[in-house]
Amino acid sequence: MRVVALNVHPVKSCAIRPVGSASVERAGFAGDRRWMVVDADRTLVSARELHRLFSVVPDTPQTSEEVTSGLRLRAPGAPDLHLDGASGEEVAVRLHRHDLTGSLVSPEADAWLSEVLGSPGLRLVRCVDPTQRALNPDHSKSGDHTAYADGYPVTLASRASLRRLQDWVAETAVERGDAAPDPLPEQRFRANVVIDGDLEPFVEDTWTSVRIGGVGFRVAKPVDRCVMTTIDPRSLDTGPEPIRTLARHRRWDGKTWFAIQLIPDRTGPVRVGDDVTPG
Repeated sequence: MRVVALNVHPVKSCAIRPVGSASVERAGFAGDRRWMVVDADRTLVSARELHRLFSVVPDTPQTSEEVTSGLRLRAPGAPDLHLDGASGEEVAVRLHRHDLTGSLVSPEADAWLSEVLGSPGLRLVRCVDPTQRALNPDHSKSGDHTAYADGYPVTLASRASLRRLQDWVAETAVERGDAAPDPLPEQRFRANVVIDGDLEPFVEDTWTSVRIGGVGFRVAKPVDRCVMTTIDPRSLDTGPEPIRTLARHRRWDGKTWFAIQLIPDRTGPVRVGDDVTPG
């Protein structure tokens, strides 16, 4: 088994940035989900509600050698915006059920996002201290933490599992008399690490730990999937898949499941091509 893709998501729910290597910190990949967009009530705005977030391309020095500022934002028809970091006050923010904090970045960033996304009153915040965000103690240890990820620092997906899911989706379409669907892109699942090789579909469900290159991780739990996986990141259209098919084959505890969530046990680099060793 080897790593076949690595991804960083600098701004939560914005475009995915593929990278050849990443630096693993205790909070996750360096620069991953360190910014997020909130509304006037300082509550997370995600692509679930505002699909156009997928069209905003965020880059940092970790994702592009061209970027020398803290964060660069790009979007079709808009000028690039370069931001040095959080310069405003630290405020309370809400991420799903989590009460967290974030530093306001700048009025310029707020105006740019509100204009590009066609939604007044948006604010950009940055997580300055991820150690303040403790994880669910049922699946973590004291001191584990992350920034603005939904639950845990790193997500890993298997292409073997995705291929099995693709087969199931095709079977569902045939049963319903629908046209054969295009393959679901792995980007629907927004994994940090994608692996492939000689492995059975969904064998990752059985792992308790995994080593990627020289970095060890604990497996926290599988990932319960939401409607955001039903949004096409290019067209921004929505459809029933993959939730409809996951609900037939991968449903328990009232949720649908795909991929696993990891917690780093140490820091260090990971690279595309690294060996993957489960435990």
